[in-house]
Amino acid sequence: MRGGRASSEAAIFRAGLEYGWFQMSVFHKIRLYHAALAILVTAAYLTGDELEDLHNWLGYAVAAVILFRALWAAAGPRQLGISRLFPDLTELAKVRRLNHPMISRTLLAGIVVTLLLTTGTGLLMEPPPIGGFAAEMSIAPAFADDDGEREHDRDGKENEALEEVHETAANLLVLFVVLHVTYLLAFKRPMALFMLFARDAGAPAAGRAAQKKA
Repeated sequence: MRGGRASSEAAIFRAGLEYGWFQMSVFHKIRLYHAALAILVTAAYLTGDELEDLHNWLGYAVAAVILFRALWAAAGPRQLGISRLFPDLTELAKVRRLNHPMISRTLLAGIVVTLLLTTGTGLLMEPPPIGGFAAEMSIAPAFADDDGEREHDRDGKENEALEEVHETAANLLVLFVVLHVTYLLAFKRPMALFMLFARDAGAPAAGRAAQKKA
């Protein structure tokens, strides 16, 4: 009985590897990453005013996904490179048609910059709990009592400035995302539908075409 159960569990594990993340095409992996990031960012944006604690934890999750993407780009295939998210300025100057790839890259660059700015300012205003705990442990209570009032005033002013940047960047992020989705639906509809899980057929071919261009 035990031998049969062990072999059955091994078969399930092998099947999971066969059809799981490790056997998935890069294009499908990017779609899953894209979906996870989109859901987290949307939830963080919608909870910014009313649910502060949830908003903060969603921000930490967004930061973790961004870190994962950076490590993935460093260790993964070259089509995952971060440089591919930014336009070539020399090519951008030559754009003469609306479906030029540099326009799509420019919108992606806007998303990347505003996402990093939004996430970074959010982390500066509300560092992860472990960071705050470490800071409290490293400061002597006597110094904390003496300088507490001055630090509170200074932190209040800094947080106000950071909050302005945070909110502005978040609103610009929404604008760039809307423009990005609209552009893809208008000029790259099959890719847009695939990334939105509304289409699956033809995606491998699209992936191969992208690799050939690379």
